[in-house]
Amino acid sequence: MNKFLTTTAMIALALAGASVSAQAADVKEVQMLHWWTSGGEAAALNVLKQDLSKEGFAWKDVPVAGGGGDAAMTALKAMVAAGTYPTASQMLGYTVLDYAEAGVMGDLTETAKKEGWDKSVPAALQKFSVYDGKWVAAPVNVHSVNWLWINKAVMDKIGGTQPKTFDELIALLDKAKAAGVIPLALGGQNWQEATMFDSIVLSTGGPEFYKKAFNDLDEESLKSDTMKKSFDNLATIIKYVDPNFSGRDWNLATAMVIKGDALVQVMGDWAKGEFVAAKKTPDTDFLCYRFPGTDGSVVYNSDMFGMFNVPDDRKAAQVALATATLSKSFQSAFNVVKGSVPARTDVPDTDFDACGKKGIADLKAANEGGTLFGSLAQGYGAPPAIANAYKDVVSKFVHGQIKTSDEAVTQLVQAIDDAR
Repeated sequence: MNKFLTTTAMIALALAGASVSAQAADVKEVQMLHWWTSGGEAAALNVLKQDLSKEGFAWKDVPVAGGGGDAAMTALKAMVAAGTYPTASQMLGYTVLDYAEAGVMGDLTETAKKEGWDKSVPAALQKFSVYDGKWVAAPVNVHSVNWLWINKAVMDKIGGTQPKTFDELIALLDKAKAAGVIPLALGGQNWQEATMFDSIVLSTGGPEFYKKAFNDLDEESLKSDTMKKSFDNLATIIKYVDPNFSGRDWNLATAMVIKGDALVQVMGDWAKGEFVAAKKTPDTDFLCYRFPGTDGSVVYNSDMFGMFNVPDDRKAAQVALATATLSKSFQSAFNVVKGSVPARTDVPDTDFDACGKKGIADLKAANEGGTLFGSLAQGYGAPPAIANAYKDVVSKFVHGQIKTSDEAVTQLVQAIDDAR
């Protein structure tokens, strides 16, 4: 058996209480394991439920809370080890490939050819949704992480303007602090901290440096003075969070900005789904800017529905799910609500708001200009073991377990070497 499916997964079976027996499953039922449990995420997923309901397919929800997806992936390991495959699971890039290598994924190639996915899905996404020439996953969206989300009323109150550099961002946070507003909304969870650090590294070192360090894992870049400066910048910005940030879920941090309790959140564009769910409008209620110093680049992840090798009598439901997921109508309707942009390049931006239109334009430009980079924090820069090592080091630095930037760089290099 592939090492990815270990005895640990069997131990974790207790966490998979929501798993569904494949033998007992209704052939007209779509079983979906996911971690979309916030208000905006649930609203977006409901678009797909409704589409499939119109085709006569029942929806079996298997939600596992946790914004980074770690708990959901623990549950998935247990389900797969027990042979109780879901129809599909929300997954990130390298995790899809791990399960494909383990030989447990289905084959969507016939559907993909019929629907022309190879022509409409960006090559960066096909790298993770196609394995050994076979389509094994349906990309749902493209998220990018290098965003600022700002409460406009607070911004107007303090007389702030869009920060174009890291120093200007710090000056803006100082204005919020002086006005008695929490400057930076953050949840002290390792994936949130590392997601913010992705943007800081891109801002500090530029596109080529980010690629070499976090996609190519170039050791000279990882241990460079530029990486040390990135940790220095992280130490500077983390001073602007409130004392209660540790352990906070990401959507609660977003709610702080929505309510005006905090000025800004550095987060992927799934945060916009929370603003949409709260009936907030770009440029009226909130502002969306690229993290200062990262304009022209997109650090991305993509939610994918990994399709498992289910019995023949369950494949019709799986094909219906895959077809619906990559239909133009769903790609538009879902991503309008979710805050992300379509996973296919031929979907018009007509129904998207100002932030969505910018996201679509930015993705196109980055894809064509070679500045579309996988997020290390979000599972697209490197395999999971390396991403987890990265998140661990960043979090230890944020929480004071690693004291200096020099020490952080040393530990980052060592952790990544150990995880290779």
